[in-house]
Amino acid sequence: MKKFFVIAACAALVACGEAAEEAPEQVPADVATEEETFEVEPERPAPDQAVFTEVFAATCPDAEPVSNAVCRRALGQDNVSCEFGLGEDQYLRHEAMLTPDGEGWALDNAPAICAEHGSHHVDQ
Repeated sequence: MKKFFVIAACAALVACGEAAEEAPEQVPADVATEEETFEVEPERPAPDQAVFTEVFAATCPDAEPVSNAVCRRALGQDNVSCEFGLGEDQYLRHEAMLTPDGEGWALDNAPAICAEHGSHHVDQ
């Protein structure tokens, strides 16, 4: 019985030694791989609630003030989609698009947005 364990242990050592010899060589870390990775950064970050509130108030001065807003940009897009609430409303019931305007932002389709919220449109 002891001979069986000794032979099994030797066979295991031989098998491990063969597996180590068959292992592929490691590629050096400084060699470039075929896949290239890159990050896409938008030209400017999506506006936050303060920026949206400022743009909305300047464009639609007679509308209720913005109580909360969340803006999101799709990957690779210039326009930003915003959901917002007005006055005492805590829910994001309204939607608007912001487009880049020089260094700032402007409401897309501002006359319709302002009319929807009981205000007149003011060009900036």
